[in-house]
Amino acid sequence: MTGIRLMLATLGAVAMAVSATPAAAMAVTSVPAGVGSAPGTITSETTINLRKDGVLQVSEKIGSQTPGEVRRTVLTRTRYDDEHDRLYRLSNVKGGTLTGDVLTVRAPATVTYEVAGAVTPSGDVQELRWFAVSGWNVPVSKATVRVTGGMVQNLTCFAGALTSAIGCTSASMDHSATQADFEQENLASGQALTVVVGYPGGTTSGAPILERRFSLAAAFTLNTVTGGALAGLLVLMLGGVTLLYWTRGRDARAAGQDHRVAAVLDGHFTPPDGVRPGQIGTLVDEQADVVDVTATIVDLAVRGFLRIDEQPRQVYDAPDWMLVRLPSAPMDTLLPYERALYDAVFDGREAVLLSQLSGSFAQNLGKVRDELYADVVRQGWFARRPDSERTRWTVIGAVLIVAGLLATAALAWFTTYGLLGLAVVIGGAALTVGGQYMPAKTAKGSAALAHTMGFREYLFSGELGDVPEQHRVELFSRYLPYAVIFDGVEHWSRLVASVTGDGQQADNLYWYHGPAEWDLSKFAGSMRTFTTTTSGAISATRQLRSL
Repeated sequence: MTGIRLMLATLGAVAMAVSATPAAAMAVTSVPAGVGSAPGTITSETTINLRKDGVLQVSEKIGSQTPGEVRRTVLTRTRYDDEHDRLYRLSNVKGGTLTGDVLTVRAPATVTYEVAGAVTPSGDVQELRWFAVSGWNVPVSKATVRVTGGMVQNLTCFAGALTSAIGCTSASMDHSATQADFEQENLASGQALTVVVGYPGGTTSGAPILERRFSLAAAFTLNTVTGGALAGLLVLMLGGVTLLYWTRGRDARAAGQDHRVAAVLDGHFTPPDGVRPGQIGTLVDEQADVVDVTATIVDLAVRGFLRIDEQPRQVYDAPDWMLVRLPSAPMDTLLPYERALYDAVFDGREAVLLSQLSGSFAQNLGKVRDELYADVVRQGWFARRPDSERTRWTVIGAVLIVAGLLATAALAWFTTYGLLGLAVVIGGAALTVGGQYMPAKTAKGSAALAHTMGFREYLFSGELGDVPEQHRVELFSRYLPYAVIFDGVEHWSRLVASVTGDGQQADNLYWYHGPAEWDLSKFAGSMRTFTTTTSGAISATRQLRSL
């Protein structure tokens, strides 16, 4: 019996040892709960010393039954008024890591730091207000705050949300009124204990740190200062543009000039001052444009360098014309811009349809434009090329606009004087627009323009005067290109159609041929369509300005 009991006891001991092994292993390998994770709650013991410069020296002792990392989101900015935010600046942080406005601490620990901007002077008192315990990511079971640094006149505290008006658990001062103590229990995660202590005026030199809050209304404030400055700057900018035009952009005066036009001298046609249509067009509007080139093509035909043949067509066909090179034309009499246009039209061909003008024609029109501008300078009508003068002042105006926009953005962001930048923008815009009028004619150019305007009056009067009948076709044909410049094609074409060398109608002009069954009674309509179609073909090249 004794042997049986001994055997059973041995088996029982083995079984107990086996069953205890997992528990023992767990006991050996397990890690105490809470190590490496955030504590469930913490305590906070804070002392604040107010320095003479208004800076708070803060020491906060964080207690925790379970070690771990905790984080506090520090309130560093609050709304001060409609235009400003109030800043609280933390510095000299020790015992924790401040990243942005997040303070990271491994509890238990003691954190020290300094706060600037927590004191507000108001008349004969100064108020210290600080969110002493706030923004922790775990509950605070108990928080105490002690404030020293001056004679305490009054004190209060608030607990709960940042905007809470509920007082804290207790607030008191010592018998010497130099120390204020506050206490609060059971602050939830994210809640705050805000302490407020009043001191006599002059206790410190502290003041709020304010930062202007950006808003369009504030950035472009209109008051006596900004309004006066804006008006003054506008007067300065626009006055400067006006003075610039007055001194640089006005045409020189032509004195002692007889502006009467002699249409025929010694029985021959005489243009005003010997000026050709393309030159007149550039002189009048200071632009080498489509109508100047169109008028020059008609002028080349009238002067015998090419012939314009209107092509036969059906009712619904688009009109077209053949430009035919004429032999034995005095090419050496062509001006550079005329020769450039002539070469661009024919490009080695004997004839070309108007509808087929493309390729080298479009490429060479830029040269025609440049030669027209160079020509008015060679004639002494302008001191500088009109296009270069316009570009120069337009670019300066555009630079002013960009500078004004940058100044407006900077002034609006950092100050309330954004309106002043707009004055620079307006001045730049005025110069950009005014730059189109900056080309100034010389005295010689003004005289040529005066003669041209007198000629224009004669042209639209439509009077034959004492022109001999044998010269009327030449005269009215030669004046037709000038009518193109002055937008009088319809009126003048009818005069051309009404006369021939002997005063009778003819089927064709020497420089313009129509199809079968065409006569000069249809010339006005044909010429109007030709100039319109030609201007369209030139405009399509995008090399010249269209009207």
